[in-house]
Amino acid sequence: MSDTQQPKGELTVRTIAMPSDTNANGDIFGGWVMSQMDTAGGIKGVERAQGRVVTVAVEAMTFIRPVKVGDVLCVYTDVEKVGRTSMKIHVEAWARRFMTSTREKVTDATFTFVAIDDAGRPRQVPEASPEQ
Repeated sequence: MSDTQQPKGELTVRTIAMPSDTNANGDIFGGWVMSQMDTAGGIKGVERAQGRVVTVAVEAMTFIRPVKVGDVLCVYTDVEKVGRTSMKIHVEAWARRFMTSTREKVTDATFTFVAIDDAGRPRQVPEASPEQ
């Protein structure tokens, strides 16, 4: 998977993988990648829900390729489904390889977020505005 395949969704988070994020093999921890994906999904969820959201589930995540130190991790999000209080957001992580223009998909998953009020209780997700 390289530049011929395109990411699905909108670029939401872009960050660089640093040496402090590595495991004993020198690859970036999968948990670090998942954290960046959760952050991106949360950003998209807040935009769509027009307020606070919490992560309640992550559907099957398979790591396709490792992320290396110096790679730029680009995380794309796409709202797939909106229920009364919840949203399913598809999240893809792509690595732009260090000092190259090579881009490879490293993983994807569907995250479920629930909109919450100030007391932490589920609240209704508003109707989509024209720009959402």
